[in-house]
Amino acid sequence: MKSDVIKIKSDLAGRDEAMQMAEGVAKYNGFTGKNAMHIRLLTEELVSMVHGIMDDFTGDLWIETKNEKGGVLCRICLSAKRRADPIQEEQFLSVSSTGENENAKGILGKIREIFRLNAQYDNICFNTYTLSNPWYSMGASPVDYEMSQCWSLANYRNNLSSDKSSNSEQWDELEKSIIAKLSDDVKVWLKSEETEVIVEKLIK
Repeated sequence: MKSDVIKIKSDLAGRDEAMQMAEGVAKYNGFTGKNAMHIRLLTEELVSMVHGIMDDFTGDLWIETKNEKGGVLCRICLSAKRRADPIQEEQFLSVSSTGENENAKGILGKIREIFRLNAQYDNICFNTYTLSNPWYSMGASPVDYEMSQCWSLANYRNNLSSDKSSNSEQWDELEKSIIAKLSDDVKVWLKSEETEVIVEKLIK
């Protein structure tokens, strides 16, 4: 089942409708208590990533549910087709004391950064960014179709857990993230003209 599609904007217009949609999906599927709250919280966290990404940003938000062995798989999806002027990005960073985007901290910030950069830059600039940021490669997966890449929270979590001692800071921010704690996976699909973020949660 796929829910209604809600328009989300960079000024958080559409957030109330998104919350109502999440509650409706929970009710339709018979989710109650903690399960219903998790769907709402994950939807709210995903919507919050849109805020501040870029001016005049518009995205589509919807929830898909599918019966799976062991429960109902919920996929909270946010898709955007938007390219901004890279010069605007340079102007913003030029007034920063560090010259860096301070939002790219924590799991939520890192996912937001993938989303924002892929929407603003061409493939060459984006690939330069990913090569210089090891945390991205820890969650990246090769994709053989549609000329796209996928960053997966599950891959990132598994790679971190293999050596927690040397990745203590990254593991700490993972533990503190609501979206990382509540979801089973977060996938960011990077295509030439579109960016899609999907939060997955299996309701048992």
